[in-house]
Amino acid sequence: MDTNEILQGFKKIYDKPAERLFFSPGRINLIGEHTDYNGGNVFPCAISLGTYAAYEERIDQAVKLYSDNIPETGVVTFFLDRLEYDKKHNWANYPKGMIYLLMKAGYNIDHGFNIYFKGNLPDGAGLSSSASIELLMGNILNDVFHLGIDQLDLVKMGQKNENEYIGVNSGIMDEFAVGMGKKDQAILLDTNTMEYHYAPVELGDHAIVIMNTNKHRALADSKYNERRSQCEQALALLQKKLDIKSLGELSIDEFDRNSYLINDDILIRRARHAVFENQRTLKAIKYLKENNLVEFGKLVNASHVSLHYDYEVTGVELDTLVEAAWQQPGVLGARMVGAGFGGCAIAFVEKDQIDNFKQNVGQIYQDKIGYAADFYIAEISDGPSEIKISEVEK
Repeated sequence: MDTNEILQGFKKIYDKPAERLFFSPGRINLIGEHTDYNGGNVFPCAISLGTYAAYEERIDQAVKLYSDNIPETGVVTFFLDRLEYDKKHNWANYPKGMIYLLMKAGYNIDHGFNIYFKGNLPDGAGLSSSASIELLMGNILNDVFHLGIDQLDLVKMGQKNENEYIGVNSGIMDEFAVGMGKKDQAILLDTNTMEYHYAPVELGDHAIVIMNTNKHRALADSKYNERRSQCEQALALLQKKLDIKSLGELSIDEFDRNSYLINDDILIRRARHAVFENQRTLKAIKYLKENNLVEFGKLVNASHVSLHYDYEVTGVELDTLVEAAWQQPGVLGARMVGAGFGGCAIAFVEKDQIDNFKQNVGQIYQDKIGYAADFYIAEISDGPSEIKISEVEK
């Protein structure tokens, strides 16, 4: 995105120039889907698509926020002494909640400000625009007001914002991937212990292509809660004999030997996905460290198959994109990402095949589904940062 556009947009809305400019990435999960709430490992990374914010200090207590992505909302105005959740404020509750939580925690935010937001994450695609905005706001406040907060604490604040202020029962993966991102590295995060380490993702001649179904994920929330409940039921049945706190603790052999305890076809399949996907994630790290991209790609494909058959969260749109991707030359692997039932899939594609890939997969999707998919090239990027305005304006 042309960052000059952000500065011009700020000036148009607020009739004065911005003082500072910031960026916060979105995220994708390379492998390890629906494992976070099952006590397993996830392997996300920050990406080069994300959210920009131009900032200017005010001398009063007013906060004015505008999103170029949702212009119909206009400028949302509130004051530092009135930060409770307000449904009318729509998207602005995400940054507003971060201000509220930081002030509640005792941090000194003593004046208002104007911010102009603009993101290039596809709308509703499951690439975590909410976490991108939360960590963007957290980092702006941390920097501008010299709060001295550790980045990991900002990540936890972002999750708290989702859970307590917005009211979404989500895990920590999205905020963690956005806040702790490093260029060309993904993060192996154990959601049981919160231990993490970085692993290089050196794709050589390949790039990550994000494929957006452009289908609104209407089913995702209800089915997410249903899958979560089914995994909890399976775990409770296993716990009658096994001393485990989560499905993520089980090896494949242990699961095979004890699956008779579940004795229900649907629950067995849900639990099997959680256990096998966790093990695939650990193997994926090993293959990437060995630079064995072919075997890594096979695990990515197996992840999608498991999400289709055992977890049943793909749907015809995602299956059409992924199965078309598998047929194309130069593709290491492809799978859905996120909650499912719409949103996005990713493919690892040879760079000189990307144009053909987009054309072929796009045509197959259009013919079968009846409307177009969108394609984005993503690089693995650093977490939130400030962009020097002097460099933008050169």
